[in-house]
Amino acid sequence: MKRTWIYVGGREIEVTQKTPAVTPAVTPQVMSDIQPYKSMADGSMITSRSQHREHLRRHNCFEVGNEKMETRLAAPVDTRKEILREQLSNMTHKDANKILSRLREEVRFRNPHREK
Repeated sequence: MKRTWIYVGGREIEVTQKTPAVTPAVTPQVMSDIQPYKSMADGSMITSRSQHREHLRRHNCFEVGNEKMETRLAAPVDTRKEILREQLSNMTHKDANKILSRLREEVRFRNPHREK
């Protein structure tokens, strides 16, 4: 038993408080049964939680807000544009023209429709 004291009119008075033998967090929780309802899937009456769970399984349904969430990974960031932008920003006009002329030559030699 816990002992506590208070002061009333300059005198201390012992006030005893009964502490519960078991804390509320450890006590068993009792959940009442659900209220009967009419199923929207087949029109039958559901009168208990076990019947409710079985009914959901049978009709391939789930309770909204109780479904399991799938963790989705973030899409990988495409950094090719940034890499190309950085490479091109460091390139001179002379370098760019060399690359373009080399690509034009490759296209000329690969083009099967070009005139000979």
